[in-house]
This record gives sequence, C-alpha cells and structure tokens, in this order.
Amino acid sequence: MSEQAGTSPYGGSNRHHKPKPFAPMDFEPFAGGADPARVSEAAHLAAQALVRHGRDSDDPQVTERLVRLADEQGLEAIAEMWAESPARSLPGALWRLYALRAATVQDPERISVYFRAGKDTAQVSNVVAGAAEPPGADEMRSMADAILSGAFDGDFDVALERSAAFCRVVALGQATLADGAEHANEAHASKLTRNSHQLVKTAEDLEHAANAWRLGELD
Repeated sequence: MSEQAGTSPYGGSNRHHKPKPFAPMDFEPFAGGADPARVSEAAHLAAQALVRHGRDSDDPQVTERLVRLADEQGLEAIAEMWAESPARSLPGALWRLYALRAATVQDPERISVYFRAGKDTAQVSNVVAGAAEPPGADEMRSMADAILSGAFDGDFDVALERSAAFCRVVALGQATLADGAEHANEAHASKLTRNSHQLVKTAEDLEHAANAWRLGELD
C-alpha cells in the first residue's frame, strides 16, 4: 500500500479585498480591513465558543445546526471569521473542515470521481476517511457530514484526521487523473496537479492540528 506525500506550498496565491464564492478544492485566502489583532482574537473566541457549544450538548439537532452553519449563513460568513487564521490553529482547522464539506456538497459527483481514482492506492487514508462503498456522490455527501459532525459530537482530533485522510485520497486521485490527462489536456492536468498539491498541504495542516488538539495546544 502506498500514500502520496507532498510538501508543496499551500495553494491560493491571490488575496481578495472581500470574500469570493468558494471554489471547490481551491482554498484562497481572504483579506480583511479590520485591525488584525482584534480580528484574530475574535476568530479564536468564536471558534472556541462554537466547538464548546457543540461538545457540551448531547442534542443531535444542535450538531446538525452546526454542521449546516455554512448552508444557512453562507460560506463567505465563515470565511470572514476564520479564513485568515493560521492553518494550524483552532479557527484555521474549523475553516478547513467547513470548506471541505462545502466543496463536497457543492459538487459531490466530481469529488467522488477524484476519490475513486485515489482510494485504491491511498488505502490507509481511504480506511481512515471512512467512505462507504462504492464511494459515489451520496456517499461523499454523507461522509462530509459525518466528519464535520464528529468535530462536535465525537473526538475532535479524529474528525481532523478523517478530513486529512479525505484530502489525501482526493489529492492522489487528482494526481492520478492529471497524469492521464497530461497529453490530452495540459491545462486541465496542470490545474489538477496544483489542486492536488494544495490538498496535500491541507492534509498536513489538519494532521498537525489533530496532534496539537491531543496535546491540548490547539487554540
């Protein structure tokens, strides 16, 4: 069994003066105009409050509302809170959990194509991610909801590790498809390769955050 590894820089190079609609599997930073220190403090406080609220409640409706927060408030609202936060922080990790779910829900068919292309090679990550077989669009949506739910009603570090594993499987699938498309459609192959590298970096950030949570150091 083999896993793809990578150390490419985190994707998304252009900064925007205001949030833009989320592009699946293409995380782009968002620029803000407020005092950075106050924005950072607010982001951390909001993330801590959200996680605490979810984990202190045993009401499944509370968990469902938290999972669907981006659906109801818009991913741009979450981006305004957390997209500027360091990747290896609580708000940064939450942003990635919500953004990955949004990407999956927005286009589950496409994500399932990537996942299927990577799952047989990334066997360990496939098991950790926990997708049902065969991993079609419905299974991708269910897995995305289950991973984010686990951040509130399960072990937060496990949710982060499942999300990281999901990233690794999809990234390997993108890389595999890029190799196959390199001669037929070079531009598409290059985009898949870039997105794959971004997702590997995202997986590394989520894995680091999971370890920090276990050590009581994720804030």
